[in-house]
Amino acid sequence: MHPIYPVTSENPQGKLSTESIQIRGINSAGHGVGNLKDGRVVFIPRTVPGDTVSVTVTESKPRWCKGKLIEVVKSSSDRVDPVCPHYSSCNGCALQHMAYESQLEWKINTVEECLKRIGGIDISVSGIQPSPEQYSYRSRLSFSLLRLRNSRVIAGFHTLGAPQRIENIDETCALGEAPLIDAWKSLRKGWGDGARLLPSGRKLKLTLRNVSQGVALVIHGGKKSGNPEELMRRVPEIVSVWNVDHRGNEVLLGGEQLLYDQRFGEQVEVGPTSFLQANRSCEIHLNDWIVEQIDPCEDMRVIDAYCGLGFYGRRIAKYGANVIGIERNLADDFHRTSRESGNLECLAGTVEKLLPEVMPADALILNPPRVGLSHSVATIVNGSGPCLVLYVSCDPATLARDIDRMKESYMVGKIRLFDLFPQTSHTETVAVMHRKA
Repeated sequence: MHPIYPVTSENPQGKLSTESIQIRGINSAGHGVGNLKDGRVVFIPRTVPGDTVSVTVTESKPRWCKGKLIEVVKSSSDRVDPVCPHYSSCNGCALQHMAYESQLEWKINTVEECLKRIGGIDISVSGIQPSPEQYSYRSRLSFSLLRLRNSRVIAGFHTLGAPQRIENIDETCALGEAPLIDAWKSLRKGWGDGARLLPSGRKLKLTLRNVSQGVALVIHGGKKSGNPEELMRRVPEIVSVWNVDHRGNEVLLGGEQLLYDQRFGEQVEVGPTSFLQANRSCEIHLNDWIVEQIDPCEDMRVIDAYCGLGFYGRRIAKYGANVIGIERNLADDFHRTSRESGNLECLAGTVEKLLPEVMPADALILNPPRVGLSHSVATIVNGSGPCLVLYVSCDPATLARDIDRMKESYMVGKIRLFDLFPQTSHTETVAVMHRKA
């Protein structure tokens, strides 16, 4: 690793040095971009284009550096005061210091640049759906817990610039729904010295999920069960306590086994680790738009690949379309949420294996995990995919790569963004693709 600043005649001790930087852009992580006096690019979190800032270099490479914001000398017109008291040191958010309209504009530009650079696609994003709620929107929060000596406990999110450390969050997170914040405050006070009411173990991951009955606590890692009944007595906001071991097995430690969540105007039964979009208010717009693009009708055949709990398929099936869902880790959750949809069927298995078996179709929804499609799935779609493909992605880089893989047979008709993650560098992107004649 290169020294932060080399020992020279001008810097005989190799000490940190401070420079004044003009911020000219933002990278894909949401960090401001500028140049040092020697010309090297420097990336500085918590800065906005148009800022003039005082910066200390924290990591130095031959062509680029990372810096730490020391002082805002002159503020950009896009700079706003962050809401969260932990924002200067917590790595949970990246953009609270940027006006929301500017966040949206930056996300559009970032996706367009990524599609062009990686996928060779020169297309203008057709728009971005703002989140109706820009704070207090997350229905799920995950915290890291570390037990120290003398019954001390640190619990929170990773520290900005030091991911091996934990920023102690004792009261609030600006992104969590109110019931989660109330539960977190009570949990911190109620888990006892050294968090003794939780399972043992030096490191735990604690996930709070806001469900219809209250808050479910899902504990990843640890040994034994702690004392969940006493924990729930002390923390009445928590109605269910679960443990997930290293194999992914879910064990109910105490409280309610059946969990319900309100989605799209319906009460659905979910599991403790079921994947649900964390932003309810914006998820509705995403779901509506996808159904609108499919334009389902009777006797239409739609494949919903990587379908999860099948929310897209449920809506589409209500129009009379026949929907086949594919989900590798198919759980009882899908059958619970979809049991009233007679023309919706889900197959358990990999998309690689099952997609060729359920072709042909009129439309295909692809909603893969962040890693995107495997090469074999892209090949299958290229060869025998339907006229209409909707690709839903939380990573524009893998989306661009996969569009490039399918360019032999498909052209992109439109791209639309949905801001499911305000105050962060992430966004949800949907590409509408049409098969070439």
